[in-house]
Amino acid sequence: MQPARQDLPVVPGTTYRDTVRLMQPDFAYKQIAGISGAPAQVTAPDHGLAGDWPVWVRNVTGLPTINREPDKALPHRAQRVDADTLEINTVSAVGTQPQGGQLVYKLPVDLTGAVVRMRFSGLAGDDLVLTLGAGLANPAPGTVTRALTKEQTEQLVGDWAYTFEVEFASGDLVRYFEGGQAKPGGCHG
Repeated sequence: MQPARQDLPVVPGTTYRDTVRLMQPDFAYKQIAGISGAPAQVTAPDHGLAGDWPVWVRNVTGLPTINREPDKALPHRAQRVDADTLEINTVSAVGTQPQGGQLVYKLPVDLTGAVVRMRFSGLAGDDLVLTLGAGLANPAPGTVTRALTKEQTEQLVGDWAYTFEVEFASGDLVRYFEGGQAKPGGCHG
C-alpha cells in the first residue's frame, strides 16, 4: 500500500490535534428505512458504526441534496446517534418526503491491539517518535487522534518530515501517511 501524502499545518510552540479515520478498501451497504428532521436523521437499522464516520448516501428520492456517490463526491460527516440512526448535520429533511436509498461507507480498520506511531525526522537533534493511542478522543474502530504538545511542536522547526504507521497485533506494519510541514497557502492534505 502506498502511503498518502499529507503535510501537517503544525505551528511550533502550539498544541496540534487532529483526528484521522483509517478505512479498509471495502464498502458496507445498508438500506435506509427513513430520513427525517433537521439536521437529517438517517435510519439504517444495524448500521454497524461505533462512532462518527464519513458516509455517502445514494438513490434517495424526495431529498436530492443528501445523495452523494462514493466515486464522485466527498462523503458526509455522520454522527452516530444510536445503533440504527446517524445524523447528517449539513442536510435538513424538514418539509420533504425522502424515500428509499442506501447508506454507503468504507469499513473501519480494526486497531485492536495495534500500536500507532508518528516519527518525525530531519530535526536538529534525534528523531522524535510519538506513540499514539487508538481512539483517544473517540474510542471507535479506525479512529486515531494525533496530538502534539506545545513542547513537542517546539522541536519541529526548519525542514522536517514525518511518517504515520500502525503496527498491528499480527506483526504487520502499515505506513498510512507521510509528509512534512504544510506551506502557508498550500494544501494541507
